[in-house]
Amino acid sequence: MYMAEFKLRFGDRKWYVRRLVEASSVEEAEEKAKRYAELMNRGEVKWEFSYVIEAGRPLIIGDEELEKLGA
Repeated sequence: MYMAEFKLRFGDRKWYVRRLVEASSVEEAEEKAKRYAELMNRGEVKWEFSYVIEAGRPLIIGDEELEKLGA
């Protein structure tokens, strides 16, 4: 499992979103994420691909994550 981050732009505003990517390698995940950004660029919001990382427990805040932060 991989996680891709995208920068979205709308006028002078920008924000970031992340999406999970099903892929067997980082390279495949990057290609899928880039293609996704291209396909999402059909409206007023501009999607820009930022990066892909391997994600064992993506977007979860649990006891394990809090312990790592020293809570």
